[in-house]
Amino acid sequence: MTLLRSVLIANRGEIASRIIRTCRRMDIATVAIFSEADENAPFVAEADSAVALHGNTPSETYLSSSAIIEAALRMHCDAVHPGYGFLSENANFARECLQAGLIFVGPSPQAIELMGSKITAKEIMAAAGVPVLPGLTVESVSDLSDEDVDRARQVVGYPLLVKAAYGGGGRGMRVVRAETELSEALEGASHEALSAFGNGTVFLEHYVDSPRHIEVQICGDTHGEVIHLFERECSIQRRYQKIIEESPSVAVTPELRSMLGDAAISAARAIDYVGAGTVEFVMGADGRFFFLEVNTRLQVEHPVTELVTGLDLVELQMLVASGGHLPEQVHTVSLHGHAIEARLYAEDVEEGFLPTSGTVDRFLVPALPGIRVDSGIAEGSEVGVHYDSMLAKVIAYGATREDARRTLARALAETRLHGVISNRELLVAILRDEDFRSGTIDTGFLARKDPIALMAGQRTPGVRALHTLCASLASQAERREQARVLTTLPSGWRNVPNGPQQVTYRVDGEAVTVSYRVKGRSVAAEIDGAPFPMVELYSQAPTRVDLAVDGVRQSIEVHRVGETLYVDGATEGTVLREVRRFGESESSVAPGSLLAPMPGTVIRIAARQGQWVQAGAAVMVLEAMKMEHTIIAPHDGTVEELCVEVGEAVGTGRVLVILKEDT
Repeated sequence: MTLLRSVLIANRGEIASRIIRTCRRMDIATVAIFSEADENAPFVAEADSAVALHGNTPSETYLSSSAIIEAALRMHCDAVHPGYGFLSENANFARECLQAGLIFVGPSPQAIELMGSKITAKEIMAAAGVPVLPGLTVESVSDLSDEDVDRARQVVGYPLLVKAAYGGGGRGMRVVRAETELSEALEGASHEALSAFGNGTVFLEHYVDSPRHIEVQICGDTHGEVIHLFERECSIQRRYQKIIEESPSVAVTPELRSMLGDAAISAARAIDYVGAGTVEFVMGADGRFFFLEVNTRLQVEHPVTELVTGLDLVELQMLVASGGHLPEQVHTVSLHGHAIEARLYAEDVEEGFLPTSGTVDRFLVPALPGIRVDSGIAEGSEVGVHYDSMLAKVIAYGATREDARRTLARALAETRLHGVISNRELLVAILRDEDFRSGTIDTGFLARKDPIALMAGQRTPGVRALHTLCASLASQAERREQARVLTTLPSGWRNVPNGPQQVTYRVDGEAVTVSYRVKGRSVAAEIDGAPFPMVELYSQAPTRVDLAVDGVRQSIEVHRVGETLYVDGATEGTVLREVRRFGESESSVAPGSLLAPMPGTVIRIAARQGQWVQAGAAVMVLEAMKMEHTIIAPHDGTVEELCVEVGEAVGTGRVLVILKEDT
C-alpha cells in the first residue's frame, strides 16, 4: 500500500474545496491549480499551495493535461485527483499521469476508454447481461442517408433520443418525436458534442417516455472487490442536467434495489472497475430499468450517498488509489434516513435557463440542523463565462424524506444569494410542489410544470408591493444617515406638511411607483396609485425595516448594491432596481436589433445578410458555459445586417443581427 503524502487537484470550484476537506483530515497535502479568472476563488486559498495556470479558457487551463502534469511534478505530488468534469473521464490524461509516475485517483485508463464511448459501453453491458435499450450510431451527420433514416425508424423507433457518444452532462442531447425533426436534432447535437467533447459522433437510443433517472453508486478496489452503495434518484432535471437529487428513491423497493445493485456490480466487473463510479439507468413506470452509462468518476450528487451511508467517498477514493482494500464498513453499510441535494446555478430561469455572470455580493445559507453546503463561491467571488455555472450545492439530511424536504426548502428560502441571478426560487418551488412531495416525479417534471408558473404559484400575494415599500423606507433612512445637517432629526420628519415621497423601481421587468408619507410611526402609502394597507413603523434603517401591516409585524432585510436593492423577508425575496428620477438616456440601439442575452462566443451563423427569415427561425448560435444558446427571429423579416462573426466573443447586450421587420 502506497502512502499518499500530497495530491494535486485538477479541478476548480466546489469539488476542489470538497476534496481539500477530506485530504486535510487524512493528512494529505493538497495542491490546487487555478486560472487567471479563479485567482481569488475560495478553493485556491483553502489548498496548502496553489499553482497558477496562464489563461482563462478551459483548453488553456483545466483541460491542459501537460500544464497540469508539469505542475504536479514540480510540486512533487504523489497523485492527481481529477474531480468531475474537465479531464476526469479522459483516458489519455489518466494514462499520461501514470506514465509520469503519478497515481491517478480514479479507474484505469482502459475502463475510462471503454465507458467513454457510449456505443462500446452498451455493447459491453449487453454482453454482461445488463439490460440495454436499442440504439444506432451516426458517425457523420453530414452524410445522413435515407437508409440511415429508415434504420432509425425500424431499429430504434420513435420517440428517440440523440446523444453524444463521447460525453455527458446533458450536452449533445435532443429528443426526437417525429422523423421530420431528426436531421435538425442530429446537426445540433453533433455540433454541441464536438464543441464540448472534441468528437461529434452521436448515437440514437429509444426514448422511454416519463422515465425516472436512477443511478447506483459503485466502488471497487485493486484486489477485485466491488460493492454498491445503493441508489440515487436524479429525475428532476432541466435541459437534461440534474438539479435535485436524493437518496434513496421513493420508487425503488427493497427487491428492486437488490436488482439494481446486482446490475451495477455486473457492469463494474465487466470493466474491472477500480475507484468510485456511478452506473446510470433509465427506469419506466413499470419498474423495468435499462443501462444508460457508467460515469467513471465521482458524481456531483455524491453527498446524498455520503449522508445516508455515513461514508466519505473521497476518502474511499484515496484509500483505493493508494492500493488499499475497501474498508470493512462498506460491506456492512445500510441506508439510514433520507438526503436531498439542490444545485444552485447562476442562471436566469425566466429567460430559458440562460447562464448569468457577475459578482457575488452576498452568499449566506442558514445553518439549520441537517444542512450541508458544498460551495465554490464566497462573497466577492466573480462568476464568469468560462466554466460551468454551478455555484454551490445545498444538501439536507433527515430521518424521513419529508424531514429532509422541509429542511432543504426552508434553508433555500432563507438563503441570501445576491449579485447574480440564480435558480434558487425555482428550487424552493419544486421542493414545495405537491407532486414532488408525494414523489410523483420523472425526467419530464419541469416540462410539464412550466418553471415560471411553478415559481409564480409559490409567491405570496402582495409581497412585491410590501418589498418595494420597504426598499423605499430603507433608502430614506440611508439618505438620512448620510445627511450633513440636522443629523439628529428622525427619518421622514417634516416641520411643514408637504407632498409624499415618491420613487420608482423596476421589478420583474415592470415599473412600480411607490408614494409614501411618514408621520411618527405611521406610514401612508400608495403602490402605483392604489392605497396600501395601514402601516405601523417600529424601526427604519438602511439594512432593515421592522413594520406591521394591518397588525401583522414583519422584519424585512434590505441590501443595496449600487442601484439594485435585494429585499428579503423570512421566506421570499425581491430584486428591485431604482429608476433614476430624471430618466435614462435614449437607447442608441437600432430598431430590429437582436441582442446577446448573455456573454458568450458566436459559434454558428444560420442566416445570410439579405435573407428573409420566418419568426422562430434560428439566426445565430452562441456558446456560453459549455452550452449552446440559439438566437431566434422574434418576427418575420429580412436580415439587414450581421454585426458579428463566427468565433467572436460578445458581451451581454451586444447587437448580433439587425432584422428588419416585414410591414
